[in-house]
Amino acid sequence: MRFSQDFAPPVRGARRPRRGPVRTRAPLAALTAVVALALVLTGCGGSTDTGAPVARSGNAGADRVEPLTTAPEPRLPVTVESADGTEVTVASTDRIVPLTGGLSEIVFTLGLGERVVARDITATFEQAAKLPVVTRAHDVSAESVLSLKPTVVLAETTTGPAEAIDQIRDAGIPLVVVAPAKELDDVGRRIDAVAAALGVPDSGAELDARTRSRIEAVQKSVPAPADGREKPRVAFLYLRGSASVHLLGGRDSGASSLIEAAGAVDAGKASGLKKDFTAITSEALAKAAPDAILVMTKGLDSVGGVDGLVKIPGVAETPAGLDRRIISIDDGMLLNYGPRTDRVLSELVARLHPKDGAGR
Repeated sequence: MRFSQDFAPPVRGARRPRRGPVRTRAPLAALTAVVALALVLTGCGGSTDTGAPVARSGNAGADRVEPLTTAPEPRLPVTVESADGTEVTVASTDRIVPLTGGLSEIVFTLGLGERVVARDITATFEQAAKLPVVTRAHDVSAESVLSLKPTVVLAETTTGPAEAIDQIRDAGIPLVVVAPAKELDDVGRRIDAVAAALGVPDSGAELDARTRSRIEAVQKSVPAPADGREKPRVAFLYLRGSASVHLLGGRDSGASSLIEAAGAVDAGKASGLKKDFTAITSEALAKAAPDAILVMTKGLDSVGGVDGLVKIPGVAETPAGLDRRIISIDDGMLLNYGPRTDRVLSELVARLHPKDGAGR
C-alpha cells in the first residue's frame, strides 16, 4: 500500500446468456466490462510515482496472506450448491484451481495453499507468485486449466468466458461458483462457501471468526468527528492510463462499504452517482468534492503517479487534488473483501484519521 500525504478532515462551513455461471454486475466485473477489450491489467502502469513523496505501508506482510495455524484435513466427498444453482460434488481437493485472486486468498488462508496448482492473474500475494497463470486479462483459458488436471475449480459468477466455463464442466471437473464480493458483509459468506466446497467447514468458521474480529477491532478504532469537522469525503477512482480509462466510483463501485467503515463518506455516492462507475468529468468531480482520492496502485502508476493524476481534468481543482491527498492500495487487496480486508481498512483509517498529525 502506498500513500501520499496523511489526511486530516477539513472544517466545512466555518456477455451473453450462458449455461455456466450467470454474470452479475459485481464491482470488478463492471470494471472488466469497461476495459477488457482495451488492456491486460498486468500490462498497465510500470511508471513510478513522480509527484508528492509517497510513503509505504509499515505492514511488512501486506503482500502475503496469513494461513490459519492449524492445517485442515478435508472431509470428502461433499456436495454443495453452486451460486449458479448447480449442485456440485467434490471428491478431492488435491489439485485446486481458484479462478479469481479473492478466491485464491481464501484458499491459501484456510491453509490449503500447497494444494493450489494455478492462479488467476489477480492473485498477487507472495505465496501464489510462482504458480502458473491460467487467465489472460480476466478471461480463463480452459485449455490451460485442464492441462493441470485439477480435481476442483473455484469460480465466481463473473468468471468467463462462458465457453471456457462450459468446457471445464463438460470435461467432468467439479466447478463451484461463489457469488462475488460487494461489501464487508460478504466476507464471511465467501469464506464459508469456499470452506464448505473444499470440505473444511470448521476451518472456515475459524477463519470467519478471526477475520470478523479483526475488522470489528479496526472499526472500533475509528475516531468520532472532531467538533466543527465533518467526515472526510473520499472518491474512488479507477484508472488505466494506457487505455485512457478514467472512472469515478458511484454507489455500486464496491468501495463504498470500505470507505464508510473507515469513518468517511463515499464522495461519488454522496454526489448522487447511482451507477457503479461513470467517466470522470470536471463537473462530476466538482460535485463529488473529495477531500481524499482512493486508487489502486497499478492505476496510479498507469497515469504517471500523483503528478499524472492531478493532470486529469478536474482532479487538480478538488480539495484532494489541491492538497495531493491520494491513497493508493494494491489492486489485489482493495476490493477482495476477504481475510486481508482488515489490513486495507486499518490503512484507510490510519491515513484518514492521523493521530496528533502523525506521519504528516
